[in-house]
Amino acid sequence: MTRLPGRSPAGPAPAPASEPSPGPPAQVLAPTPGPAEPPRAAADLRAAAAGPLAQRLSAKYLEEHCLLPLAIASSGELVVAAGTPLDPTVIDELCWTFERPVRLVDAPAAEIHAAILSAQAEVPPEVQASDLRGSDLVVLADEEETIDDLRALANQAPVIKLVNVLILEALRARASDIHLEAGADGLRVRYRIDGVLQEISHPPRQYQAAVISRVKVMAGLNIAERRLAQDGRIRLRLSDRELDVRVSITPSLHGESVVLRILDRGAGVRDLTELGMPSRLLEEFEHLIRQPHGIILVTGPTGSGKTTTLYGALDRLNQPAVKIVTVEDPVEYQVAGVTQIPVNPKIGLTFAAALRSILRHDPDIIMVGEMRDRETAEIAIQAALTGHLVFSTLHTNDAPSGVTRMVDMGIEPYLVAATVLGILGQRLVRMVCDSCAEDFQPPPDVVTQAAAGQPDIPKPRFRRGRGCDACSGTGYRGRTGVYELMRMTEEQRALVVKHAPLAEVRALAQGQGMAPLRAAGWAKACAGITTLEEVLRVTRDEVLG
Repeated sequence: MTRLPGRSPAGPAPAPASEPSPGPPAQVLAPTPGPAEPPRAAADLRAAAAGPLAQRLSAKYLEEHCLLPLAIASSGELVVAAGTPLDPTVIDELCWTFERPVRLVDAPAAEIHAAILSAQAEVPPEVQASDLRGSDLVVLADEEETIDDLRALANQAPVIKLVNVLILEALRARASDIHLEAGADGLRVRYRIDGVLQEISHPPRQYQAAVISRVKVMAGLNIAERRLAQDGRIRLRLSDRELDVRVSITPSLHGESVVLRILDRGAGVRDLTELGMPSRLLEEFEHLIRQPHGIILVTGPTGSGKTTTLYGALDRLNQPAVKIVTVEDPVEYQVAGVTQIPVNPKIGLTFAAALRSILRHDPDIIMVGEMRDRETAEIAIQAALTGHLVFSTLHTNDAPSGVTRMVDMGIEPYLVAATVLGILGQRLVRMVCDSCAEDFQPPPDVVTQAAAGQPDIPKPRFRRGRGCDACSGTGYRGRTGVYELMRMTEEQRALVVKHAPLAEVRALAQGQGMAPLRAAGWAKACAGITTLEEVLRVTRDEVLG
């Protein structure tokens, strides 16, 4: 590679106008981490951005190419942190500018942009000292920044780029949520990947208000309101993908904290066979969803895949002869042939209000995103009693708890017994990364804890991931479900009608063949699909009740 004439990444050369001495040929060394590699924590990147090597390049050049010179290695190479693959021309320019070979190391793009922003905002100590002499100390109130100040901060190009990079990197990492958490030292950025939070970066505190204001501007929220919680949405387009980002902002001790929930509106509906259901449970569930009327519930905590399961069921039933109407908050999947209604509480379009309208819409199948209150549950039961098949979700710990939850909401037990066909409980566990999976023997105490009360599985094959680039060093990539299905038999209905305790309902369900969540997870761990640690993380010990 040769140096491009007239191109200098640092802008006008500060040296005298003498003929530049020819530098060494451009070389780039593979980013192989070794013991001599400089640390790349957030604080180290900020220090490098303010150091003499980075000062030889313009801030615009560093931002444009997402790079940061870190140090001169003992072997003489210039170590450069890069957040994205560098063009060979850029590498050539760095070699000629610093007159030495370049060694690239990987670093998060968001961290690099945050470090560059931090260096731009720093003021030399001598300037700070001179500013203090002969001046009065002014105490600023917490809410001193005006709306115009916040709007100006939010519209700065570096801030816009930083927020965009945070969202793009989250999409690249398959994150479902972005957490921007206010702390004493600034923002902490975390991504929820495969259901587990991972720390990503720490933008400096002076950009906290700017970043949060930028998110508010994108979501159409009130940038001046920092005392109350706010909710909004951002619609984005990335190439041919449409994204719906749900924004939740809440005040905290050190400022506002933000959570962005990413919904890929173009994501296709997954078939039931892709969700990880055992063959026997899948057959029973398919039998339930093909009943002409009644209620089928899916239970589990937030983020356990309940909506994905319901859409897999609707996809099986979606035929030209069938009218399907859904009420959701928000609409997570767009399905052709299905009438989908997003709730809007601000104008009074709640689940209950939408359900009343749906019943006059001549549906065959109704899906209610969540039974949140007695009114919604009563309308759903009336729909089931009048010949409709109703799908919905509940936030309970397991399938048997769904019955008691409906009774607790004020529904008469005889109505629950008459309408509910079955309840599916589920959790999501991370799968072992196939790219770095290896067989291993878990510690005896972990095996004992997970296997307590579970059926004996001959020749179990336990696996774990060593950690690689494909899984970002976690050893896990992707998730699969663990399920338990409780069918409402005549014996179960009799227990419900007489207000039987939850323990009796659960015991009867297991006696009639329901494998609990822990048993389903144990089977997947013994098959090498997930690890025992994951099973213990998401399922409850049945001995505790």
